[in-house]
Amino acid sequence: MQCPHFDAARCRSCTLLGRPYAEQLAAKAGHCADVLGERADLQWISPAASRESGFRNKAKMVVGGTAQRPTLGILDAEGTGVDLSDCGLYPPSLQACFPVLAAFVGQADLTPYDVSRRSGELKYLLVTESPDAELMLRFVLRSQEPVARIRKHLPALLRALPQLVVVSVNLLPEHKAVVEGDREILLTDEATLRMSVNGIDLYLRPQSFFQTNTEVAAALYRQARDWVDERGPASLWDLYCGVGGFALHCADPARDVTGIEVSGEAVASADLSRHQAGLGRVRFQVGDATAFAVGAASAPELVIVNPPRRGIGDRLGRWLESSSVQQVIYSSCNAESLARDLLAMPSLRPRRAQLLDMFPQTSHYEVLVLLERA
Repeated sequence: MQCPHFDAARCRSCTLLGRPYAEQLAAKAGHCADVLGERADLQWISPAASRESGFRNKAKMVVGGTAQRPTLGILDAEGTGVDLSDCGLYPPSLQACFPVLAAFVGQADLTPYDVSRRSGELKYLLVTESPDAELMLRFVLRSQEPVARIRKHLPALLRALPQLVVVSVNLLPEHKAVVEGDREILLTDEATLRMSVNGIDLYLRPQSFFQTNTEVAAALYRQARDWVDERGPASLWDLYCGVGGFALHCADPARDVTGIEVSGEAVASADLSRHQAGLGRVRFQVGDATAFAVGAASAPELVIVNPPRRGIGDRLGRWLESSSVQQVIYSSCNAESLARDLLAMPSLRPRRAQLLDMFPQTSHYEVLVLLERA
């Protein structure tokens, strides 16, 4: 992928952009294998490659400049906005909406937040695109002051972008290095964005998490589903389930499936999918994954875990080790924390693994590992 911003050193977020893609993929596979260590009984499946460009389904655009001449992209070392509306990581359909959004910033007089002066209102525009090219837009603001102006001009924006189905405001009053705050104000009647993955409808609410690369996420869910179906467990937990991607893919009339997620927004989304699909033996519950497992009266036959970068932690690892769980499918975005977690459950041996390139042009990746009780 050729990028004028990388070549001009305006943006170096794609740290591997100068390397051929095949070389990137091989290096990631080698790194992951090195971190997990030599394991004679571990079978590595061929890596799941991604498109090299146009693969991102979401954009986190820092808003810089002025209301009348905003930049959508990043800030440089001096805090000046660098416009990345033409970034090659975004598909053309997503790129096409950015000029419309920039014009709306001026129309609604949304002053970009100045980091150095700690003044202004609009911090980010967060845009997510579904496989059907529908959009969710979130304005991350410092306060509610501009909300009335956004509401006033929103009908014009919806006419200009008819694919825009969900719009909200997120309030982030603090000056700190996070993308969003706790409070969300919905501005449209529609509250969810439908993401169809492998023929299964997942629903995103404004504060729900979904993988950045829809095509590779689909491959991730298919591989986990295949491993589950091969083993045919009667009971399964999906811990850190998010909007229910793994749980819904692994649903079966002969299987009890429970998804646990700390985000109430994500559980509401997963429940909507479950209800629409008529899955009577699938349930979702708001809760901490570790607390749920440790406090459960009995264990399932198989557990899927998809934790954040820090991993599942020692307490959940020790519980899995001492439990009657026969198989664990571990989806990790951080091989180092995965390797550390494996030490806490030595009886659960890695048997199969696959690297999935969720983040081309960077050193990041996802790895899926099947563990079986020795």
